[in-house]
Amino acid sequence: MRDDTENQLDEAKKPRLNFGARIRGYFIAGLLVVVPISITLYLTFLFITSVDGWVASLIPETYHFSNYFPFSIPGLGLITVFLALVLAGFLAANFFGRFLIRIGEYMLERVPVIRTIYGAIKQIMETVLANQSEAFREVVLIEYPLKGTWAIGFLTGTTSGEVQTVTKEKVLNVFVPTTPNPTSGFLLFVPETSIYKLSMTVEEGIKMVVSGGIVTPPDTSPKSQKNVLSAKS
Repeated sequence: MRDDTENQLDEAKKPRLNFGARIRGYFIAGLLVVVPISITLYLTFLFITSVDGWVASLIPETYHFSNYFPFSIPGLGLITVFLALVLAGFLAANFFGRFLIRIGEYMLERVPVIRTIYGAIKQIMETVLANQSEAFREVVLIEYPLKGTWAIGFLTGTTSGEVQTVTKEKVLNVFVPTTPNPTSGFLLFVPETSIYKLSMTVEEGIKMVVSGGIVTPPDTSPKSQKNVLSAKS
């Protein structure tokens, strides 16, 4: 009985929001719900329609989907691209397909500029899609661009070749993205001893970069790793 009385007194002491404050709170709550969903659906729609338009421009007008359906079906272009990639992968897996690919690569290697672009893109795709690839699997913290300031980066692999040869210690490839566009950034070769690996996922790291630090993931690192950088300094 005493607890019920105390709870009633606590409820009475709480300040009651006026009508305007409640409406403002409901409005903000609505924004938090509707805006992310709306932007996501809008960007998805733009992506699908752009792919559909690109595919439609490659297909002769006689074979357009609109000639066979009384209404437009968004996503058919995306499905077409998916099936085309599956078919290309199937052909590349057999002897005849590999033979055609070798002929195509042989012809591309004879064109000065095209061979450089093709070779770079192919190597990047093979590295990123490889099962054992370390590319963009870990989020790291490095002291950049000045001593005492820190930046989030993504580990893209172990440095090799001439860059590693001319350095005194083992260095790693770190990609430091820019805000709010994480597709641009800087490639840094950082000593392994100067890299601190974070426990956040790559998705969480990208969200933090894109939002300019507004979206910060929770700290899930073990207690033993707290204040490691302060202890080193």
